[in-house]
Amino acid sequence: MQEQFPHISTNELLSQLDNSQICIVDVRPVDAYNGWRFQDELRGGHIKGARNVSAKWMKYIEWIEIVSSKGISPEHNLVLYGYDETQTVKVARQFMKAGYPNVRVYHRFADEWSTNEELPMEYLPNYRNLVPAGWLHNLISNKHVPEYSNDRFVVCHAHYQNRADYEKGHIPGAIDIDTNSLESTESWNRRSPEELKNVLEGLGIAHDTTVILYGNFSNPTYDDPFPGSSAGHLAAFRCAFIMLYAGVEDVRVLNGGMQSWLDEGYETTTDEGERYRVPDFEAKIPSRPEFAVDLPEAKEILKADDKNLVCMRSWPEYIGEFSGYHYIEKKGRIPGAVFANCGSDAYHMENYRNLDHTNREYHEIEKMWAELGITPDKHNAFYCGTGWRGSEAFFNAYLLGWPRISVFDGGWFEWSADENNPYETGIPEKILR
Repeated sequence: MQEQFPHISTNELLSQLDNSQICIVDVRPVDAYNGWRFQDELRGGHIKGARNVSAKWMKYIEWIEIVSSKGISPEHNLVLYGYDETQTVKVARQFMKAGYPNVRVYHRFADEWSTNEELPMEYLPNYRNLVPAGWLHNLISNKHVPEYSNDRFVVCHAHYQNRADYEKGHIPGAIDIDTNSLESTESWNRRSPEELKNVLEGLGIAHDTTVILYGNFSNPTYDDPFPGSSAGHLAAFRCAFIMLYAGVEDVRVLNGGMQSWLDEGYETTTDEGERYRVPDFEAKIPSRPEFAVDLPEAKEILKADDKNLVCMRSWPEYIGEFSGYHYIEKKGRIPGAVFANCGSDAYHMENYRNLDHTNREYHEIEKMWAELGITPDKHNAFYCGTGWRGSEAFFNAYLLGWPRISVFDGGWFEWSADENNPYETGIPEKILR
């Protein structure tokens, strides 16, 4: 059966990289595409220009919708590659069944492309901060792991006011962290330096501790109108932002959160993770104050040509159909903010996630942002209602290695609370045109 898919040589593939009719498809796991080396290859990452359609996603009914959303059409001449020849051919058959007539396979990635430095590859600049489940499993099992040279790490199960989510089952050795410990329950902004210092030290975290954060995807919280949302994993990104702001030097997020752990078949536990207190954070808090923007700075950003205030809310929130939160009365948007649609509502980020909850292909995020004028040469300050979705967008930009990024912490909650601040509703004229 494999003979029905012609093989392409390395030289031919190299000569076709700039051909717009060729679409190279990487069927390996998302994390391998980003840069993690799973097969002892000499170089991590993917073939320059390749798109990621993980073989794992074939089980989804929406598989063809994923492919279409990536702009991969039947008119393309496809070249598929992966680690395993059998798996690559299996995905190739799926494409054929879906009406893609021109499919070829490349079987020399691991032993030829990834070993030859003259062959062009790409990778997510800070892929080390978005870790695979297997990497975390080996770390907590006291096995050697790549891209780690520390002797202290803490794994945190993030949640909002819902410790029961942790108690019903978590990654072995993890401790829980309530977002309320890092952000004020009145303003929803990050807490004071003194409060952050006390909380982090109580979690066993000094500035040079490696922290790995994750959340769950069924986090029914008090008055949550969207039970079963991605609020748990959003909490992980919120904590990641605040820890980076405070000065934790090595903050990582489990790609896909608890779902990725379960997908790999790893066990969970109800045993409490060991907590200990470090005597001192041993660095000034905040060490990265530029990562946070408050209301006066947000207003200045709106006036600047080389800066963006980026709205990470949903379309209904943006046009003022509803505020997004039961505790925010005013509906509408900040005039002049750049809309970078998060997804369906205040509790989801599906436009920045794959169906298995892993982070969306970073090239797609870059392209989407570039079309909106969100580019790395500008200072981009991300915001939402109270900071969670803005924190996830911030972390995506952090993974990309963008130099001037921050979170407008107060977001719509703080902006709308002052009746003197202007706001808009309805569909903007520039979109109507």
